Amino acid sequence: MRFIKVEDLTLDVEQHVDVQGPLDDVFKSVLHRFGEGSTGPDGTPMQLQIEPFAGGRWFRDRGDGVQHLWGHVQVIKAPTLVELSGPMFMSYPAINHIEIKLEPIDDGTRVSLRHRALGLLEPAHKEGVTAGWATFLGAVKNDFTKAAGSPA
Repeated sequence: MRFIKVEDLTLDVEQHVDVQGPLDDVFKSVLHRFGEGSTGPDGTPMQLQIEPFAGGRWFRDRGDGVQHLWGHVQVIKAPTLVELSGPMFMSYPAINHIEIKLEPIDDGTRVSLRHRALGLLEPAHKEGVTAGWATFLGAVKNDFTKAAGSPA
C-alpha cells in the first residue's frame, strides 16, 4: 500500500524577472508569450492561443482539429495582473493557477510569476515547470533586451 503525501499532490513555484521596459509594453509582451509568442525551453513554438478577457480560453492549437484546453483567463487587469486557471498540459486530475503580477520599478518592470497546482501530479511535470517558467520569463525579458540593442 502506498501512502500519498500532501507534497506529492501540490506544486508551488515562484519566480520573477526585472525587465527594462515600460509597464504597458511588458504587459503586452506577457500576453504575447502566453499566446502566439510561446515557445518551449528548446525554442520550439508551443502553438498556444490566449483570448485576453475574463473567461477567455488559453489553449494549444496543433492544427488539423487537434487542440488542448490549458485553461481560462480568471482575472485580467491591464497592465498589472493576469491570472489563469485550468488543467494546463496535465491530462490527468489536476487544477493549476497561474498568477502574473507586474509592477513598475526604478529601471523598468518587475514580472512576478506564481504557479500553484493541486492533483495527481506527475513528478516529471513538477520538475519541468521550473525550467519552463524560467524560459517564459527569459523570453519576456529578451523581448526588451533585443529592442534596446543589448546582447541577449
